[in-house]
Amino acid sequence: MSKDMISDRQYEAFQFKEFSLEHKIAPMKIGVDGILLGSWAEVENARHILDIGTGCGLIAMLLAQRNKKANIIGVEIDPATAEEASENVRSSPWPSRITVVTNSIQDFASEARQEFDMIVSNPPFFTGGTLSLNENRLAVRHTTKLSHSDLFAAVRKLLSQEGSFSVILPYLEGRRFIEMVEAYGFHLKRLCHVHPTPGGKVERMLITLGRCRSEVEQESVTIRNLDGSFSDQYRRLTSDFYIE
Repeated sequence: MSKDMISDRQYEAFQFKEFSLEHKIAPMKIGVDGILLGSWAEVENARHILDIGTGCGLIAMLLAQRNKKANIIGVEIDPATAEEASENVRSSPWPSRITVVTNSIQDFASEARQEFDMIVSNPPFFTGGTLSLNENRLAVRHTTKLSHSDLFAAVRKLLSQEGSFSVILPYLEGRRFIEMVEAYGFHLKRLCHVHPTPGGKVERMLITLGRCRSEVEQESVTIRNLDGSFSDQYRRLTSDFYIE
């Protein structure tokens, strides 16, 4: 795979092994962050999954492929993006198992009567600065759209007692996120430091939380070799999805 494989296809349908995704409308295009989270999160025992901010449906589809028995709800606040996700679901092998709901997670949580044994999110992570009305991608990534406090509050209501909550965040935002977890009744279960290249500084953190305290599983993954190609470690993690 070339270094620019994802960016070169930024506005084209992205073809995975078992499904394809349109992402022309979704402000956040298909990229390594979502693929990492969908590949890394533990999904084997989940039966009811919630994807917060599903975008074009990427993470929901990755999890549906990995767990053939799970039913998944993707919540997306933007109507046009939600419709794109719904079209992707209808064209997928799993239209009966994935539902896209157009709503904010705050309103969804206040109305929901269901608990989920797995919740995932590739959430907003910027906490300062000024939003431009013309920069949809920035708006999606800005926590004025969804504060981490609101995200924790929604997950606290929706997550089952034995369930898990997984996110991917930049390193500094991830550190701040972890500092908040116990205030909302959660505990760190798994932590993965994501390095861009061998020896590079940690750029992302994959984080899994639960309600019960347990020993924290820690690991790391390197995305690319020094020549820009994907590392063997990343290829193994995502081997179920990419077409070589």
